[in-house]
Amino acid sequence: MQSPFANMTPVVKNLLIINIIFFIATYALAKFVNLQGLLSAYYFNSPFFKPWQVITYMFMHAGFGHIFFNMFALVSFGPMLEYTLGSKKFFNYYFITGIGGYVLYTLIQAIEVHAITGAFTIANPQYMQAYDIYGARAEELKGIYSGALLGASGAVFGILVGFAMLFPNLEMMIMFIPVPIKAKYVVIGYVAIELFTGVGRFAGDNVAHFAHLGGALFGFLLIKLWGVKRPNNFY
Repeated sequence: MQSPFANMTPVVKNLLIINIIFFIATYALAKFVNLQGLLSAYYFNSPFFKPWQVITYMFMHAGFGHIFFNMFALVSFGPMLEYTLGSKKFFNYYFITGIGGYVLYTLIQAIEVHAITGAFTIANPQYMQAYDIYGARAEELKGIYSGALLGASGAVFGILVGFAMLFPNLEMMIMFIPVPIKAKYVVIGYVAIELFTGVGRFAGDNVAHFAHLGGALFGFLLIKLWGVKRPNNFY
């Protein structure tokens, strides 16, 4: 029987395996270590922030649905992008867009912190009193400082944008839509939805929309800066 990894490109295959290992380890080792707390990413002034989280947050996921859809997108769109860019450049592309997701997400958080406090950082954020002095907005500030960013979605959105830029007219079938849609319109739609929901900040929405948008933005910029051309054998 042929291995399910046989036709995968090497970087995509290894990213998939590493994500699965981290996901299993998160629950298997839960009694001994809180991997989500240690490896998810936090606001840079948070007492929970560690430098390595800028990378490791991409391998943490909040549940089965979270990792399934991210890995499904990675396996669906990543190989064609890796074939086009080459494995080394695709590896760099994945991690740069993932870091880009953290950068934009943190930038938005910094703007929110500044709006509450008049500065981008607060003194002694490890103490409750540091938040209480901000009155009605103390809980909002606590949420920023204690909220974790996790998941491969920033890098995945970078892959989606790269795919749409290099294969814009490739037709795709989308769930609940009975007709094929060109990749460029699918990705534009996804980005528009993320922007709308991110700016709207709807109650009960805990999705890091600006991390997705950061990955998409950095993906767009990388394809442009690297001067990657569309393959001639695709339309």
